[in-house]
Amino acid sequence: MSVDPRSDTAPRAGAPKVIAIANQKGGVGKTTTAINLATALAAIGKRVIVLDLDPQGNASTGLGVPRTERKATSYDVLVNERPIEEALVDTAVPGLGIIPSDVDLSGAELELSAAPRRSYRLRHAVDKFRRFLASRGAHCDYILIDCPPSLNLLTVNAMTAADSVLVPLQCEFFALEGLSQLMRTVDLVRGNLNKNLEIQGVVLTMYDRRNNLSSQVAADVRAHFGDRVYETVIPRNVRVSEAPSFGKPVLLYDLACPGSQAYVRLARELVRQERKPAEAVLA
Repeated sequence: MSVDPRSDTAPRAGAPKVIAIANQKGGVGKTTTAINLATALAAIGKRVIVLDLDPQGNASTGLGVPRTERKATSYDVLVNERPIEEALVDTAVPGLGIIPSDVDLSGAELELSAAPRRSYRLRHAVDKFRRFLASRGAHCDYILIDCPPSLNLLTVNAMTAADSVLVPLQCEFFALEGLSQLMRTVDLVRGNLNKNLEIQGVVLTMYDRRNNLSSQVAADVRAHFGDRVYETVIPRNVRVSEAPSFGKPVLLYDLACPGSQAYVRLARELVRQERKPAEAVLA
């Protein structure tokens, strides 16, 4: 994705905002949320980058980047200190780019084990990218980091680089159990590596209105986390599951389906959430 030069608009301080999408439990809709939230944000006029930090590379596949075309990846950014702008690849969605991943990333933790300040590698890359944008009068609104389904060095790097953490949470019986472990990790990163890290919010995924368990889990999560849980819930929807096999986000695969519409609502809710602190300062 080429960055967007806007000579009449100075880049916002600290832009882009970096959001780590994390949950150490697999199969909760983390990558699906990264792909489709990014697409929905781009569809409402934001400029967005997905940083695929999962060695499985599913976000890259789901946004239509074949493995043969991943010349520079998040592995190169993290381990070889390659600039983010050199690894950036356009997608079929206007305003949306991706830093792809491949299996090489699975060895990054071992390769970085003796590296100085190993937990800050991605943060340094993001800081350099922000300076690159500013030097060119260019603009980007969000970097969404798709974290691996584990609390390893890759996830710690993502949280250290991020402004906030967004947590996709499947509406199932054990949902809150895993979430407590993730929150402890967030607290540790905040206490030792990134004092400004915040919880962006919790997104309820794979919600089935016909299932009483989904409603009960949603009620429990809202009772525990209050307004940090998004009003928008992502329904269980076969079109969302089918889309990655075509190398497309669901908004390109079937815009009218309930899953697509839910991600558009989530994007709008996230943007409204971003505006509230600024409005409070101006009030």
